[in-house]
Amino acid sequence: MEKVYEFGDKSASKVLVQPVDGHDLEVIENEIAMIKEKTGEDFRVVAFGVNSWNNDLSPWKAPAVFGNEDFGEGAGDTLAEILDYCKDKSKSYYIGGYSLAGLFALWAVYQTDLFLGVAAVSPSMWFPGFDNYMKEHEIKCKNVYLSLGNKEEKARNPVMATVGDKIRAAQAFLNEKKINCTLEWNEGNHFRDPDLRCAKGFSWVLGQEGK
Repeated sequence: MEKVYEFGDKSASKVLVQPVDGHDLEVIENEIAMIKEKTGEDFRVVAFGVNSWNNDLSPWKAPAVFGNEDFGEGAGDTLAEILDYCKDKSKSYYIGGYSLAGLFALWAVYQTDLFLGVAAVSPSMWFPGFDNYMKEHEIKCKNVYLSLGNKEEKARNPVMATVGDKIRAAQAFLNEKKINCTLEWNEGNHFRDPDLRCAKGFSWVLGQEGK
């Protein structure tokens, strides 16, 4: 981990956990304002700066899909740091993230029941083997938000172009397992409106409490 950034009310009972890079941090205050506007809730945001995106958020090793940087297997260490930070039993915790951080968040709720909801926003569902992993393991979270841009599955990269089919299958599978899972489609490609998309995801998971 690079650094932990905290936003919002320290005394808030609801804590939103999000792994971030520099681009996320540039727009995170917009994201927080939109969540506040959409929910009216008091919450704390804990953003975990990620040093090596392809290593620190990957659950297992995989060959490079774009560029020449392979994926590592650092997700376990990253999650351990997050869980070490989230020890206050009086708080309710939610996890979310964008792109590979979205996939990490979804993987994380297969490892622990700490999080009441997960917002996997434009997640890297094309990640090799992840669809099978979901079928072979039990998810430990009842509320799952998935989203994708409507142009993401039109990517020229053949691996990344599978993301639409993979995310539809994931939603269908989780619904069959009686998990409260929604899939929202957004306008644009992978890089459009990450702050708005994350705000939608966290707002949805916050809204599921008590339902």
